[in-house]
Amino acid sequence: MASKKPENMSFEGALEELDGIVEQLESGDLALEDALKKFERGIILARSGQEKLSQAEQRVAILMQDDDQAELTPFEVNSKKETESEE
Repeated sequence: MASKKPENMSFEGALEELDGIVEQLESGDLALEDALKKFERGIILARSGQEKLSQAEQRVAILMQDDDQAELTPFEVNSKKETESEE
């Protein structure tokens, strides 16, 4: 079964998959190569989750502004890869 791209997963779905990966790694029953693949997938899921949390925090901050006339304004989140490629 092909893994979904984290950006196409819900936060909860990615977290559930990450929990499963942690359990597999902690069991110690994986071959080294399989463990490395799981670890890599886990890092990708964790980074995606952190980005989604950051976006949610920004949205909440915008909504909680004291100004009653405040409108939800768009914001852009540049991924680390995009930022590095521009340098």
